[in-house]
Amino acid sequence: MVSARCKMAVKEALKSLGLHFIVVDLGEVEVMENLSPEQREELKIALLGSGLELMDDKRAVLIEKIKNAVVGMVHHTDEIMKVNFSEFLSEKLNHDYTYLANLFSEVQGTTIEQFIISHKIERIKELIIYGELNITEIAWKMNYSSVAHLSNQFKKVTGLSPSHFKQLKEKRRSPIEEI
Repeated sequence: MVSARCKMAVKEALKSLGLHFIVVDLGEVEVMENLSPEQREELKIALLGSGLELMDDKRAVLIEKIKNAVVGMVHHTDEIMKVNFSEFLSEKLNHDYTYLANLFSEVQGTTIEQFIISHKIERIKELIIYGELNITEIAWKMNYSSVAHLSNQFKKVTGLSPSHFKQLKEKRRSPIEEI
């Protein structure tokens, strides 16, 4: 789950099956009942109907937690990171970053760094389109060391400079779920 809509879909699926939830958060659900294998299968089917999946594999759950932590930090917070992403993920998930990075690369076929960069670029596109901040302010907000660093990374990923992107109305952002 990477959005509020996903959380709503999960809550609806649980309610439709008569299950009571304690927590429905990004990537996690805690229900009051102990699920029978039949209830588990019904929940799995209900979630698939919304484009979501029930994960039992601990590695898949950890991958989802990594993704949710990145999405949360890049898209859903305005606080400036005081540590780098590797430290942030290690502390948040209570695992060594090397283990997280190797697992993520093995399962996803891309690095955590590339995943982070993809999400940062999408967030930058969003901020550029909104037009409330200039490039210098966006670079600071997104924790880049300089405008040049942001511009170089943006151009490498999109093929456009941030200012050229701003001028193009046809170039649309990608949904978080498709990154």
